[in-house]
Amino acid sequence: MPANKKHLTASPWQRFAKISAGLIGGYLVSMSLHMALTAWTDSTTVIITSAFTGFILWATLMVVAFIAKNGWKIWGVFILLTAVFSTIMYLGTLYNPLV
Repeated sequence: MPANKKHLTASPWQRFAKISAGLIGGYLVSMSLHMALTAWTDSTTVIITSAFTGFILWATLMVVAFIAKNGWKIWGVFILLTAVFSTIMYLGTLYNPLV
């Protein structure tokens, strides 16, 4: 049974934004979150569990990107989250160096 046309994204730019946000943006958010956790907690435990939780979070963020109405807004949210987690990671390595 084919999908109802009214629920599909009409603009090719919105479709591109959603697909790229789901694939690239979701990956950046999930990895930056796990790197921020590594900077503040036990790095061995986070690295081991990130193999599973990173994929689950990435898949969830892909679904979120496709549910969103505007692909460019979800890109903005993903970039903002990546910047926040990168700042947390930077501060974690500044105050808790691994050496």
